[in-house]
Amino acid sequence: MDALRSVSALLLAAQLTVAPAAAQTRADDASPLGIALEGFAYPYPVFFLERMRDGERQRLAYMDVPAEGQANGRTVLLLHGRNFPSSYWQPVILALSRAGYRVLVPDQLGFGKSAKPVGPYTFDAMAADTVGLLDSLGLPRVDVVAHSMGGMLAVRLTRNAPARINSLVLEAPIGLEDYRFTVPPVSDATLLRLEGDVTADSYRRQLMTNYALSLPSSAIEPFVSVRERVKGSGEYPRWLQSFVNSYQAIWGQPVVHEIPLIPVPTLFLMGENDHNAPGKPFAPESLRADMGRNAEHARTLAARMPNGRAVVLSGIGHLVHLEATDQFNTLTLEFLNGH
Repeated sequence: MDALRSVSALLLAAQLTVAPAAAQTRADDASPLGIALEGFAYPYPVFFLERMRDGERQRLAYMDVPAEGQANGRTVLLLHGRNFPSSYWQPVILALSRAGYRVLVPDQLGFGKSAKPVGPYTFDAMAADTVGLLDSLGLPRVDVVAHSMGGMLAVRLTRNAPARINSLVLEAPIGLEDYRFTVPPVSDATLLRLEGDVTADSYRRQLMTNYALSLPSSAIEPFVSVRERVKGSGEYPRWLQSFVNSYQAIWGQPVVHEIPLIPVPTLFLMGENDHNAPGKPFAPESLRADMGRNAEHARTLAARMPNGRAVVLSGIGHLVHLEATDQFNTLTLEFLNGH
């Protein structure tokens, strides 16, 4: 009877924590989305972990993809960037899973299918949420692949919980410079106004230009569509406030000074053309030219680390794993398999 109760409890928990399968998303679908991307399909089942933030119960969404074929007993944690839901990791998930890795892919609180807190963000809180996710799944140690803002989180996560991290792949991370030195403070009111004025066309240009993408514009259309469709939600003001809060964390909580202290093997995978620097439009014109020298910064920082290395891909911008998927997957797997 006890065993039967245990099985029943497990089945009930699964029903409560697995998102129902979403309908296939059409490229031309302009219908409103919920701010947790209800109605937008992810490539794998989505689970949720309960967390507390801002005095409210929040749900952290994640995909947990098992290894295909012969599992190697290792798990790779993928950390997304600010402008993308974790679904954009699909080609990397597939490569890692086929190579024998279990792949854990969360949406941090405030992003993708996770809840949208309205209070200030901290990378320490994000790191704690991530450790909480690892604990809930019984994962004592993982390898980390992190993109853009996810790279800043990966640095803080490794500093706060070094025993949990085996190695790091930092894909086009931001935060390789201290933006406070060049960008003055910008109020929430200003950011809310500017972000609220973003249109599909301006957002498309922003991604293509700021990220120096070698992709056709059609390849980023799903991200443009998602941003437009959440405007139809009754909770869009909450989404907007949450998105603005993430900018303030990036600007006001630098991690660059901690990067040389990271002891685990670290690989920077950089796009040669990537000069993305959050806040650059707000910087004095005389300082902008020196911002966003990301490949140069990665090489310099890697040389100062106990076990760091930087690889720069020519002709590639900020979305390395989508612009040069095969090369990215090959370099990542060679690095992971070497540790």
